Amino acid sequence: MASGRRRLGTFLSTADEIVRVLEVLDGRPAPHGGEAAAAVRLAEWCAARWPWIEWDVRRYGEAGANVVASAGGRGGTLIYSHLDTSLSGDPAQDRPITGRTDDPGPLTVHDGLVEGFGLGVARAPAAAALAGFVDAARSGRASPRLLLAGSGTHRSTLTGAAGRRRSTGLDHFLAEESDDLPAAAIIAKCGPPTLLWEEPGALYLRLRIRGGQGAVLVRDSARPPGGVLAHAAPVIEAVERWRAAYVASHTAPGTQVGPAAGLGSLTGGRPDKPDLFPAVLEAGIYVVTVPGARPDDIADDLAGHVRAACADGPLAACAVEVDHDEVHPAAATARYAPIVRAARAAWREEFGGEPPPISGWTGSTDGVVLRSHGVDTVRLGPSARPSAADPRRDVLDLGSLTAYSRLYAAIAQSPQS
Repeated sequence: MASGRRRLGTFLSTADEIVRVLEVLDGRPAPHGGEAAAAVRLAEWCAARWPWIEWDVRRYGEAGANVVASAGGRGGTLIYSHLDTSLSGDPAQDRPITGRTDDPGPLTVHDGLVEGFGLGVARAPAAAALAGFVDAARSGRASPRLLLAGSGTHRSTLTGAAGRRRSTGLDHFLAEESDDLPAAAIIAKCGPPTLLWEEPGALYLRLRIRGGQGAVLVRDSARPPGGVLAHAAPVIEAVERWRAAYVASHTAPGTQVGPAAGLGSLTGGRPDKPDLFPAVLEAGIYVVTVPGARPDDIADDLAGHVRAACADGPLAACAVEVDHDEVHPAAATARYAPIVRAARAAWREEFGGEPPPISGWTGSTDGVVLRSHGVDTVRLGPSARPSAADPRRDVLDLGSLTAYSRLYAAIAQSPQS
């Protein structure tokens, strides 16, 4: 959504800044938990361009990092986005999802559109947030802070070493700033063309079907014969039936949010040893939750569906287990909180009308984490679309990015926020 209410000169200046930031971000990969090189490059570039602003790289873990910026004040409105991209950008790592081995290619700008890898999650709104923060800080009317966090994309902890804990850039920031939390926060992420003050929760489930290992050359050596993988079809069908039932029964009328679920991974055995039947079939499921959701109940319900589907077939003697990992529960800011009022006013000024109503929204962000720390939060950002030539690349309108950059600045400067 682009605005026609501003002068062309302002658009060209802000759009140019956004493109320059995007070019810097495009120059370094920023996979989840490996953002340090990108953070250092961006902070150094910003410090050279805006030396009157404090640009701080805060490292955590082995290679994670946040970029935190301020212009002398503390406790003001936080403008938040994140550095990491959902895919890594390394074709070899991403191939199980993308099915491609070619490089996604560099950022391009043409006819008012910007296209490139990782723009939708989350480089494009991050660039708009950075430009908006600089404008707000330059005005001198407010003391906003900027956080471009590492590890902002969701990851399940139900893989790898047992007992692994989730550790995000926002978690580290909140721990560091526990005595000086922001007054309010703006989440800059791509999404629907409206203002969100409510967000759903996020939950990972791990479904395991346990049989017995065996050797392919002796089919009956596995339990069941042929191994668990040969009988995966009823498991997948059961998960899909459960998904439909879950979505239908967990609506949240009267709110902005809604449920979703889907099977995102299916694994068993080792790719380099397909001469052996594995004992375990494992499925990873992502669930979007609504207010009041209970992870234990959701996991138990899925397990019941799968057990019922397998009861009369070859998998009847196999164990069915479902573990869960809640990223965060649904959370909301009061619709008349000062930051929401400020965002509504800025939206009216930018677009000439009220933010369109929305229901059933299924995108969850770190806004719910900020709300759990008592920080009233709104989310808004431009809309992205996948490139027709390569769905790893996103396309966004520079006019829309510029409009949202102005929105972020206006909200951060509002006395209501």
